[in-house]
Amino acid sequence: MALTWSKLGVVLSLFGTLALPLAATAQDLDFKIGTSVISELKYKPGFTHFDYVNTEAPKGGNLNLSTAGTFDTFNPLLSKGEVAVGLSLVFDTLMKSADDELLASYGLLAEGVSFPDDVSSATFRLRKEAKWADGSPVTPEDVVFSLDKSKELNPLLSNYYKHVVKAEKTGERDVTFTFDEKGNRELPNILGQLQIVPKAWWESNGPDGKPRDISKTTLEPVMGSGPYKIAAFSPGGKMTFELRDDYWGKDLNVNVGQNNFRTISYTYFGDRDVEFEAFRAGSIDYWYENSAARWATGFDFPAVKDGRVKREELENPFRATGVMQALVPNMRREIFKDERVREALNYAFDFEELNRTVAFNSYKRVDSYFWGTELASHGVPEGRELEILQGMKDKVPPEIFTTPYVNPVGGNPQKSRDNLRKAVALLKEAGYEIKGNAMINSNTGKPLSFEILLSSAILERWAVPYTQNLRKIGIDARVRTVDPAQYTNRARAFDYDMTWVVWAETMNPGNEQADYWGSGSVNQQGSRNYAGIANPAVDELVKMIIFAPNRDDQVAAIKAMDRVLLANHYVVPLYYGNTARIAYRTTLTHPAELPTYATGFPDVWWSKDAK
Repeated sequence: MALTWSKLGVVLSLFGTLALPLAATAQDLDFKIGTSVISELKYKPGFTHFDYVNTEAPKGGNLNLSTAGTFDTFNPLLSKGEVAVGLSLVFDTLMKSADDELLASYGLLAEGVSFPDDVSSATFRLRKEAKWADGSPVTPEDVVFSLDKSKELNPLLSNYYKHVVKAEKTGERDVTFTFDEKGNRELPNILGQLQIVPKAWWESNGPDGKPRDISKTTLEPVMGSGPYKIAAFSPGGKMTFELRDDYWGKDLNVNVGQNNFRTISYTYFGDRDVEFEAFRAGSIDYWYENSAARWATGFDFPAVKDGRVKREELENPFRATGVMQALVPNMRREIFKDERVREALNYAFDFEELNRTVAFNSYKRVDSYFWGTELASHGVPEGRELEILQGMKDKVPPEIFTTPYVNPVGGNPQKSRDNLRKAVALLKEAGYEIKGNAMINSNTGKPLSFEILLSSAILERWAVPYTQNLRKIGIDARVRTVDPAQYTNRARAFDYDMTWVVWAETMNPGNEQADYWGSGSVNQQGSRNYAGIANPAVDELVKMIIFAPNRDDQVAAIKAMDRVLLANHYVVPLYYGNTARIAYRTTLTHPAELPTYATGFPDVWWSKDAK
């Protein structure tokens, strides 16, 4: 599953399907041009383009981008190595999202989708004109191969598509997916996100005369069906993609006004500050700022002052995205199994002080796993949400019914001292005591000691002061920052005591919730259950979310799950903002009105240098 921050890295999980039939022959009457979660599709059969694009946008110009880390493979399905950024430019999916609708998508490789009322299967019909870069057609066999290999080689995708038990060719251009459960209306929709790779290419010999192997990493430029191809690369250092003049879908309604740059290049950096200097110097065209301090003080260079660089703060990407950013203790470690220890760790985090000293008061404290959306729980449970929680009263913390979740509030010496006293009291209840200057387990005699694993030095400005606060109550906490490749491998293997995680949620949580919080993903390396949550109530609520008969029941189950997760203190909630801070060379431009739920970058942007 390819996640990109321009799409907010979110895997769109669609709840219901309100769709329109294809305006074609009788055999197509059961097929729909697209799917939508909440309302009827905005775009009708025969639509020519999305409203937010510039249909006259010129094709051309070069876009120079940057990214962190390195890469060692172009294999888009394999959960091994460091996959090169930008491969979504090379590969098309069955359906494509519309960024001016909530959770709606339309046919890309597939011209339509059909499924029975009980949602026991789903059939996609491929477009006749869909072609690979070598001119061969995209076939049902390619789709079957892509699903099978995704589940076989990638634990994340295996979990995401675990209820899809079979894919088979059922017509010249039809492929049918069979499910092991009924009523999960999300499954046809998430299959539309499936990245399709060419079976024949992967099963043939490479230029060296040796058989290709999709179960291994590779630096051979892969062939796709998308608008770009890999034009050049420097292993681990730079990637360049070039627009294909022969792209089969360039005039398709879902592509009109998009894919406008002739080349898109990514340069890799090992240090965020060095990366920013490259942007300042003009080597990089676009910058997404994740540091409030740099946004406030670091943009006083000449290109900003004389207008060659423009800055914008956009709320578009956050209008339909909930965020939980947190420090996550790994409950696979014995020291974090006690809920009181985890709660104490939150009392030691002084958000208000750090927000003032580190972030110029730019952020708000996260207090929900669906923060910033209507899905976030507030107050005490009522109505249907209360009914759901009462039905599992013996499985959830009793304070859920009487006490709203709130984070500790610091910001001055007195509040900070009070919070640390509460932390010490909780640790005492959990069997710890301070001896000398160390917090010691009374039974084992071992000190409370752990390491916080980070992927970027920029996070240290928050993590290091946190460890200093922990040391005030005798906890030996240390920060360890590793390179992105090492971090990826350690995160996949859950090889950390505590780490920093961002979960982005759509307005329609679904199958991915089991991967985030479900018992079945605790020991599945590569899952996103970073905390190691195995809670029967959470498992039950995840099923309620996935199989909710209507939107009201789904929202109630989501809020109930939010409360259970918060009440168990699985994470130390951090902070977030509600705008995307971007800066870019004024050689780049975009439509006057960006899509409602995205920045549209780079899809609908274009270069002023293009003719």
